[in-house]
Amino acid sequence: MSGPLILLLSGPNLQLLGQREPAVYGRATLDDHVQTAAEAAALCGLEVEHHQSDHEARLVELVHGARGRVAAVIVNPGALTHYGWSLHDALVTFEGPVIEVHLSNPEAREAWRRTSVIAPVATGTIAGLGGLGYRLAVEAVASLLGRT
Repeated sequence: MSGPLILLLSGPNLQLLGQREPAVYGRATLDDHVQTAAEAAALCGLEVEHHQSDHEARLVELVHGARGRVAAVIVNPGALTHYGWSLHDALVTFEGPVIEVHLSNPEAREAWRRTSVIAPVATGTIAGLGGLGYRLAVEAVASLLGRT
């Protein structure tokens, strides 16, 4: 391991990035975004561990397992953004920085997308900047950890 670990979590349907609504989410795949995060982390002396799941319970388990093991969590919760209360509750128990990332800007979309149950427990949210959001999330974590 090269340095402190960032847990990168991807919620439901994100494995379809690059295929699903490219006009909204772009043509880059989830693997592309994970690569972006990993490259940015390496430049800051950090490492990324990525997991994607369509199951909220699995993401909750991953957050629980991160406690005391990883320095920060970056999460793109997908649709769980709007109703993932158990993910919210798990993130409350995590003591390091939590950065919420969205490729699109939920505020510019349908009204139901404008409520995030994750934002109140996140250190910060990056939205609407496409894949750049992943690099910026890692840079934010690095700054919060004093690694810049």
